[in-house]
Amino acid sequence: MFKKFVWLEWKSFLRSASFGKSLGLKILMAFLALYFSAMFLFLGIALFPMLKEIYPDADPLRVVNGFILTYFSFELLFRFLLQTLPVIDIKSLMILPVKKSKVVNFVLVKSLFSFYNSLPLLLIVPFGLFCIIREDYPAANMLGWMLAIYTSTLCINYLNFIIKKRFTDNLKALLPVIVVGLILALLDYLELFQLTDYFGRIFNYIYSQPLLAIIPVLLLILLYIWNYKNLFGKFYLDAGLKGKSKAASTAEFSWTKKFGSIAPFLQQDLKLIWRNKRPKTTIYLSLIILGYGLIFYPNDTYQEMPAFFVFVGIFMTGIFMINFGQFVPSWDASYYQMIMAQNIPMQQYLASKMGLITFSVVVLAILTTPYVYFGWNILLLNLACALYNMGVNVPMLLFAGSFNKKAIDLDKSPFMNYQGTGASQWLVSLPLLVLPIFFFWLVNKFVNYEAALGVIAGLGIIGLLLRPSILTFLAQKYRQRKYVTIQGFKQKGD
Repeated sequence: MFKKFVWLEWKSFLRSASFGKSLGLKILMAFLALYFSAMFLFLGIALFPMLKEIYPDADPLRVVNGFILTYFSFELLFRFLLQTLPVIDIKSLMILPVKKSKVVNFVLVKSLFSFYNSLPLLLIVPFGLFCIIREDYPAANMLGWMLAIYTSTLCINYLNFIIKKRFTDNLKALLPVIVVGLILALLDYLELFQLTDYFGRIFNYIYSQPLLAIIPVLLLILLYIWNYKNLFGKFYLDAGLKGKSKAASTAEFSWTKKFGSIAPFLQQDLKLIWRNKRPKTTIYLSLIILGYGLIFYPNDTYQEMPAFFVFVGIFMTGIFMINFGQFVPSWDASYYQMIMAQNIPMQQYLASKMGLITFSVVVLAILTTPYVYFGWNILLLNLACALYNMGVNVPMLLFAGSFNKKAIDLDKSPFMNYQGTGASQWLVSLPLLVLPIFFFWLVNKFVNYEAALGVIAGLGIIGLLLRPSILTFLAQKYRQRKYVTIQGFKQKGD
């Protein structure tokens, strides 16, 4: 039966509506997979000699065990953000004489062969073989240790599924867990309660008593059974249809009426952001990214590279612009056809998008003013980057949006969600960030810092002055691709 399920999955992949499309994205993901595989393999081979050089008086295996809890914590975070839950279309199987248990077992076993579970092998196996062959560690002890480490990563695989089922739709409930984790990390850092040391001792003991590797195996079985019961209990077509009753959001944003003809569109965008999961996440992310400058502005390494601060300024003041603007008009995919059927000037539609994004840049620029603590030059740089974002990058993003033809499900989780992502998103990111850095570097190198700031701000001001003409041009581009965009939004498989 497992063989038949694998064959069905393969045919489903080949016959899907999205197969053969988004080729650029598939090539990029394949390249990233090869890159990370090579990095993990290189680290696995170089880990023992590297630890010997850094800690000449310590046993490299004990050093690894001392950091193993940190590695597991980062792996769990990495999986939570990037790894998707295993799925299978059960509708066609419900009318067939196929046992539910076999389908659920197939879904859980399939997850063991994911790319995320192959990466730890590229790290563990070379390190273990190096210890056995080159350093004469007892083979039985090392094999027991390798089995314990790898089964622990598989435990993280199934633990991640449980956490995502519990917290993905309610990230606020995850805050207490994060707070407890940060407190434990702080206690460990202050050496008041060294949890990493205690955890490392467990794996040191497993190495000395390799038969104890059965403990992580038993834990893996328990987590498998837990996931099995969760999935088996929801193996129904109507599972999850009845949701919890919630108070509906009644915010009407009536204050937007003062903006005249663009008010209806602006009101619609604000409701879209306020009421849906994925666009609302762009707000939270924008506020988090405001702390980005704390990493670079006080760092002495970057003081001689002022052009790099342009990237920081563009990123901080334009993070909402980037995350929201690159998916115009995909946010409106569910009703874009209706909008285009109305007697609505395209210029008004685009003006509302441009106004909202510009307003976000202004707000984020104001919120970055405390960075004046690091010098007036930093404040002026951020303001110049904000002007460049408003005058140059906003029109550039909307122009790239005319090529968007992939719909977005607003309620889907934003983590590792490439829905709506196409070639235009990848291509526009280059001039968006690279061009201002290049202009600043060029003028700063041959003239001075103040002139470079003036060029960045001047380009933005020119863009703002030319905004009516730019809007006319953009409206023409959107009208030309109206039917292509509508047809693309109808392809649900993209």
